[in-house]
Amino acid sequence: MTRPTLAVTLGDVAGIGPEITAKALLHHPGVREAARPVVVGDADALRNAVRAVGADPAAVNVVATPADAADDPAVIDIVQTGPSLGHVPPGELSAEAGDGAARFVIEAVDLARRGLVQGIVTPPLNKAAMHLGGHRWPGHTELLAHEFGVRDYSLVLSAEGLSFFHLTTHVSLRRAIEDITPERTLQVLRLMRAFARAQGDEDEPIGVAGLNPHAGENRLFGDEDADILAPAVERARAEGINAHGPLPADALIPAAVRGKWKLVAVCYHDQGHAPFKAVYGDDGVNITAGLPVVRVSVDHGTAFDIAGRGIAREASLVLALRRAAELAPGWGHVWAATGGTAS
Repeated sequence: MTRPTLAVTLGDVAGIGPEITAKALLHHPGVREAARPVVVGDADALRNAVRAVGADPAAVNVVATPADAADDPAVIDIVQTGPSLGHVPPGELSAEAGDGAARFVIEAVDLARRGLVQGIVTPPLNKAAMHLGGHRWPGHTELLAHEFGVRDYSLVLSAEGLSFFHLTTHVSLRRAIEDITPERTLQVLRLMRAFARAQGDEDEPIGVAGLNPHAGENRLFGDEDADILAPAVERARAEGINAHGPLPADALIPAAVRGKWKLVAVCYHDQGHAPFKAVYGDDGVNITAGLPVVRVSVDHGTAFDIAGRGIAREASLVLALRRAAELAPGWGHVWAATGGTAS
């Protein structure tokens, strides 16, 4: 199978994004065996990072389009996007860096929409810096959805064969409860079946975590599980989706970690993120289901406290690159679950 071309956005250049990108693409030849990575970002910031990790900045090769990439393991091909950010100091909140991080994502989306890349891989951006730069999105996921013009999407945390799909993400807990509806739940369950189909098993069982303690305990602890989640699961099962629940989250999630479930739907950000990061740390990645192309991200932040020192670990980015290469060929199934349309 032809290796997919992946746009690798550089992230916030004041953080560890450039450094882990340099390490992942220069020190891990297995990445090149699986994909053709092309960075979208700033060449000067990347050269600074290449120096910081002890490599030759001449390895940075500026290209006009992914089609011009050298595709050489000793070279990092990059599409320059906007003015140089090489002067931005590491470890400091910067409106310039925040604007650049968003700009890199927007350019990567454009490349994907033109069919020049088959996936997007994203090192971390800093939300506060992005806001200072004039891009007021809660995070990568929402920015990508806006740029692709999609409404049906889900943040997915994935590691060791287990994937947590989120019904809501970067909103307050009060807003999350309001946003969980039968329609939204069914929409995510459809995405989960499509995601399983892309990996060869569309009948994979799906566990749905309850919103309230003990999944409401027969309405003792709230009505949402009985009135919102349970009807959505019933509708999903009527469509042939192998969904189960709502199930008490404190039982479902440990069982999933032990291998009983591969697919879990969680209700809000910390219900999924807290246990996932506690168990998997750098061994997990963040996937956005519901976009026309696969997008995989590292599952960590910009780490301003160590930026520019050459000591950041690239393990999560290497996993993200490999996971994107693995998912890209079958991603059409996941996209089809949304109806395959974008504005």
